[in-house]
Amino acid sequence: MRSSEEGLLLLCCKLGQPVRPLSPSEYKQLESYVRAMNLTRSKDDFHEVTPKYLASLGYSQETSLRIHSLLDRPEVLKNYLAAQPDISVITRISEKFPHRLRRLGNDCPPALFCKGDTELLNSHCIALVGSRMLFPRGSAFARRIGTMAAEEGFTLVSGGASGADSVAQEACLAAGGYVICFVPDALETYPSHPHVLYCCAEGYDLPFSNARALRRNYFIHAMGEKTFVAQCPRASGGTWNGSMENLKHGWSEVYVLNDGSEGAEALANLGATFVSDDLPPLFDLLSYQLSIFD
Repeated sequence: MRSSEEGLLLLCCKLGQPVRPLSPSEYKQLESYVRAMNLTRSKDDFHEVTPKYLASLGYSQETSLRIHSLLDRPEVLKNYLAAQPDISVITRISEKFPHRLRRLGNDCPPALFCKGDTELLNSHCIALVGSRMLFPRGSAFARRIGTMAAEEGFTLVSGGASGADSVAQEACLAAGGYVICFVPDALETYPSHPHVLYCCAEGYDLPFSNARALRRNYFIHAMGEKTFVAQCPRASGGTWNGSMENLKHGWSEVYVLNDGSEGAEALANLGATFVSDDLPPLFDLLSYQLSIFD
C-alpha cells in the first residue's frame, strides 16, 4: 500500500479507536491545502504535515493536534488491517476503486473494506432496493430482478436487509449469480460466501447506525448501471431517501414497479421510469450509452 493511501486511512478511519476521523469535506480541504503548498511529492502523502504547518494554514491548535494525532498511528493501522486477514481495503485513490462510486462526489467513501472477490466491483451491476415489509407483488418483482441479473450476467447490488434486499439476493444466488452487498454494520460478522462480496465504508468493525445505513443506500444506487425499486413508501425510509438522491444527482437510471402505490407514483413524477411485472431483458432497458465510469 502506498504511503498516500495509508495517510487517507489514518485520517478518515477510526481503526478501532475512539477517535474522530476527518469528514469527507475536512479531508478534501486538507488535501487541497497540501497540494497547493506543494509540500509533498504525492497529492495525498501527509507524512510531512506537522502541527506547526497546520497552524500556518489557519487551523486552530485543537484541530492541528487532532489531525496530527490521527496521522501518528502507523502501528495502529498495521495491526488493524492484520487482525482480519480475510478483509481487504481499497482506498478511493487506488486504481482498483470502483469508478461508479466516484459519482457520489463528497459522499464517495474514502475507502471500502471488502470481504470476498473485489473484482466484482468493476463488473456490470444492477442495483435493487425496496421496502423491508413487502407485499406479494413487490416480493415477486424483487425475486425476478435477482434471477434476471444472474441469467444475464449482471452482478446484483443490494444491502442485505430483510425484505426486498434479501429476496433479490437469494434469488440471484439460487440462479448461480453474484452479489455485492453493502452492509451498514460490522463487516467482520458476515460469513464468507464464494458468490458474495460484502463491503462497507469507514471500518470493518463498526456497529449499525442510521447514518451508515443511509450512506450505504447511496453506494447501492451509484454502483448500479440501473437501479430497480421493488416497493417504496412515499416520503419515508431509506428506499425513498436513496431513490430521491439518485434522481436528484443522476447516479443511475431508476426503474420503479408500477404497483399503483403513492410511493411509486411520486418517484415516477420525479423522473423514475415505470416498469411492469413482466420485464423485458435487462439489457433492453439500457437506453443510454455507458459513460467512461462504466
